[in-house]
Amino acid sequence: MRIAVHTFDGMTMFHLSVPLLVFGEVGRQGLATGWEVATWNPSGSSIRTAEGLTVDGVGGPEQVAQADLLVFPSWPDDLPATDGTLRTLVRDTHARGGRVMALCLGAFPVVDAGILDGRSAVTHWGAARDLAARRPDVAVSPDELYVDHGDVLTSAGTASAIDACLHVVRSELGAAAAGAVARQLVVAPHRDGGQAQYVARPVPDSHDTGRLGPTLDWALAHLDEDLSLDRLAAHASMSRRNLTRRFLQASGTTPSRWLLARRLDESRRLLETTTLAIAQVAQACGFGSAVTFRQNFVAAYGTTPTSYRRRFTG
Repeated sequence: MRIAVHTFDGMTMFHLSVPLLVFGEVGRQGLATGWEVATWNPSGSSIRTAEGLTVDGVGGPEQVAQADLLVFPSWPDDLPATDGTLRTLVRDTHARGGRVMALCLGAFPVVDAGILDGRSAVTHWGAARDLAARRPDVAVSPDELYVDHGDVLTSAGTASAIDACLHVVRSELGAAAAGAVARQLVVAPHRDGGQAQYVARPVPDSHDTGRLGPTLDWALAHLDEDLSLDRLAAHASMSRRNLTRRFLQASGTTPSRWLLARRLDESRRLLETTTLAIAQVAQACGFGSAVTFRQNFVAAYGTTPTSYRRRFTG
């Protein structure tokens, strides 16, 4: 997979480093062959970052010509209009079947190119209103972490760029590969794109030390059981209403959505790493039946559990 990462003078090292780090880790761990990551800009010249460091070895538009994934990690803070040459490169990449990915303010040049007209997009919550005014034909969400249309993916700011990049690794190589990259980077392996961007405190995971932490740990160890809201609330020694309120404040999602996402995560791991029958996977992950499991899996990933297993175990 050939990946071309756009650069410009004044961009922050963090925004540039996220796709380079996540996608580069695939090759460093030997998780796939042919994953090549290159930086580029229209002039093919070195850049000076916001931190004052010079980045050399930057390629030109030729890096885009054969790219399977074109990434815009950011965009200047003054949100300049995208010039015609850059818009054409985005459109040409999209037209030949390449995937386009915009992280944080990188949504602006992608939206300017017109490839998201009639669809939804997301950017940093602080720039969502500007993006909506920029291209009224695009439905801009101020809340979600990332939105993936398959051919075009946009994400919110800062850390959600890591979530979006891990999502691409997961969609291309499977949950096990994404988990391996996440473990190496010491980040959560999966935050669902529908979670809120801005929450009262960081999204809790199995290492959360707050009041919800022990209950989340317990739920992850009992995914095969009936984990009703009443049962979760009882374990956390909270009322149903208090548990739901605290969960939403902490994670930006509801207990039921979090639980479904974890069950689907576990199902993908089992499909990739075991030979369990589909019905057994469904039971192990707490779905009421193989039919219910299949319906939720198709709704989330656009493919059946059997097709998914065939793709990532072949």
